[in-house]
Amino acid sequence: MSTRHALVVGLSFVSAVSLNAGERLTMRVSPAVAFAPATVTVQTTIETNPENRAIQIVAESPEFYRSSEIPLAGEHAPRTTTVEFRSLPGGMYTVTAVLIRVNDRTTASRQLNVVGCGME
Repeated sequence: MSTRHALVVGLSFVSAVSLNAGERLTMRVSPAVAFAPATVTVQTTIETNPENRAIQIVAESPEFYRSSEIPLAGEHAPRTTTVEFRSLPGGMYTVTAVLIRVNDRTTASRQLNVVGCGME
């Protein structure tokens, strides 16, 4: 008789709404619940600016690291960027988005709680 194990991934869900005045970067992480290995979608929204150069998105835990950096073409770049991290294992994650401009960086971060649950 074999035993199957599954991890339930509880991810904090942050809704991205329109940018407020002075807000350069917002981020949404989904889904709210998934089975590991999980596919996590990170959606960022940035304000249009000719100094926008790149957006870097990182999913990190003490045992796992994955990142993606997307170049941006200044004011011609899309306002919304979506990245999928596939096959995330269990663990406590910090997801960080960094908007890289000519002379500065703006950061948004969210915590992901990956909860393990054995199933037979």
